[in-house]
Amino acid sequence: MKMIFRILLLISFISCVSGSLVVNVTQTHYQAEQNHSITLEWTFTPKPDVSITSVYIFCLLVTDLRVSVLFHLHEGVEVSESQDQQFSGRVQFDRDKLREGRIRLQVSRLRTDDSGLYDCIIRTSDGWNMDVCRLNVTAAVDQHKAQTEPENRRRTGLSATLVPTAAAALWVETLLLSQSSKTNLGLDPPSVAATQTFPAVFPCCLVSVGLS
Repeated sequence: MKMIFRILLLISFISCVSGSLVVNVTQTHYQAEQNHSITLEWTFTPKPDVSITSVYIFCLLVTDLRVSVLFHLHEGVEVSESQDQQFSGRVQFDRDKLREGRIRLQVSRLRTDDSGLYDCIIRTSDGWNMDVCRLNVTAAVDQHKAQTEPENRRRTGLSATLVPTAAAALWVETLLLSQSSKTNLGLDPPSVAATQTFPAVFPCCLVSVGLS
């Protein structure tokens, strides 16, 4: 059943991608430590030819528990009301790079629950497309504890070998979006105002991430 569901999502994504727009992540996997900063970056071509008011951007964090809005740009204007409370005051958008066909989002004061898949959906006058990257945020190391434990082991004559282990399993939840018109769609995630609309290109793309 789960495999059938993923196939249906993949079909919906293929059917919704349109135009000549190409979107790519500059890095498919990011590794960072808690309380540090990271810059997520996507590129798209062709670049905006006239004005960035024709650019729509919708970036999401997708985990096995939730879907959160990281960043929302509507007709070249940042919509902070759409942003999930988790990212409030922590995301810096480099507007100057947008004309170069680059989307740079700096996320500061990283938290372990920032880990997951980051899906960026972009629409311009040349069409729409998307790409996804993964971020893994590890807990900060207690430096004092890391330094004192070897000393204690030497004093007691004990020795040990630490074998670090890690496991991660991320899968994608779906977004339920309702269509309001032929060209615009109302988005209603927990932190998105019901009155806001977004281009109709996004619904089928949003549910297609993380299918590998």
